[in-house]
Amino acid sequence: MKIRNSLKSLRSRHRDCRLVRRRGRVYVINKTQKRFKARQG
Repeated sequence: MKIRNSLKSLRSRHRDCRLVRRRGRVYVINKTQKRFKARQG
């Protein structure tokens, strides 16, 4: 999982990427390509 300050560029890497808020943190998750995971902060 990548940890980045901005997730906008990571969200556009794949068309199945979703931006999700969990426990006050922002995540990028992808159900089909599991390697495109990221967390903000």
